[in-house]
Amino acid sequence: MLNLFRIINYRIYQFNFYVASFLMRHRKPILITGAGSIHKLPEVLKKHKIDRVLLVTDKGLSALGLPNPLMEDLSSNNIQYFVYDGVQQDPSVENIEQAKSIYEANNCEGVIAFGGGSPMDCAKAAAARVANPKKSVKKMRGLLKVTNSLPPLFAVPTTAGTGSECTIVAVVKANKSQEKYAVTDFKLCPLYAVLDPELTLGLPKHITAWTGLDALTHAVEAYIGQKNTKESAELGLKAVKLIFESLEKAYQNGEDIYAREQMLLASHYAGLAFTRAYVGYVHAIAHNLGGLYSIPHGLANAVVLPYVLEYYGSSVYRSLAELADFAGLASANQSTEEKAKVFISAVKELLRKFDIPEHFEQIRDEDIPLIVSRALHEANPLYPVPKIMFEDDCTALVKKIKG
Repeated sequence: MLNLFRIINYRIYQFNFYVASFLMRHRKPILITGAGSIHKLPEVLKKHKIDRVLLVTDKGLSALGLPNPLMEDLSSNNIQYFVYDGVQQDPSVENIEQAKSIYEANNCEGVIAFGGGSPMDCAKAAAARVANPKKSVKKMRGLLKVTNSLPPLFAVPTTAGTGSECTIVAVVKANKSQEKYAVTDFKLCPLYAVLDPELTLGLPKHITAWTGLDALTHAVEAYIGQKNTKESAELGLKAVKLIFESLEKAYQNGEDIYAREQMLLASHYAGLAFTRAYVGYVHAIAHNLGGLYSIPHGLANAVVLPYVLEYYGSSVYRSLAELADFAGLASANQSTEEKAKVFISAVKELLRKFDIPEHFEQIRDEDIPLIVSRALHEANPLYPVPKIMFEDDCTALVKKIKG
């Protein structure tokens, strides 16, 4: 009876938020696409009268020299840039404050986020702090708590997975508690997004796989949720189809620029889809595995995804069957349930091809209650999942993931 009451409350909350979302100002970034499109960014900055810019990236990309051509273009256009490359795997509050300090010390007028999800999340949160100096990152945690508009933000993804270049979320890690949480606000959406497949050429196989499966998780969780719009559903379908068509090609041949371009588009579509339709328990559990054990987010999503889909059971048969049909995975003579199970099998097959483990044996038994508590606190009542999960269900699921 108690759980029934909670389910009713959660569904009322989700319905009210869904209705309210139509009154909110949704914005998409202006896209700059195609091979070599990174070289167009300085022109855009000049158009916006930006002469001093903060470039947020990480040490791995700096060591590879990946931002160097952009920095040369900025210099040749008389745009001064100031680099912060201290972003850790999941950006911490300390990272965000360091980036903010560089921005303010050098009187910057805009921010370029260059890299995967972590540099982009750091750049978003740092820009939010610049615009809201009296609000700590912790005070912006949750929904719609970024009061003032951000300085111009330009996102340049170097992986095809997070979709962070078009989302309204910045995920932050609290180093002391090892907890990951989200700052979510429409103001966090970048002004421009540069989708240049040349920046993703030669990515290591495991990064290609993890980030691609991250995008797949975004698209699937958005599509199977109960608060889809016509547009988010179409974007989810397109993203899933592109991923099944292109991810393995990009994995097998890192120089396949067409496959890389299609994966960037798939990641972008998936980001747009979950921005409107939200994610679900896969993300809620994966965030906490990442927080406690530093498991990369895409890898965590990949391992958790089939377990959660199987937990949902018949509540997702229709939507998974539709995904299987659109991606060309199912046969016309199969039942809805059979098509749904084909889709889950196809996900598992991708994981096998990419050497993704079935379990995370590093999960400690004594940590499971904390993982469950934090995951359900993140997901309930916000995420419009197909089937509500409670403590016993989540505990059993995490134990399965542990193996």
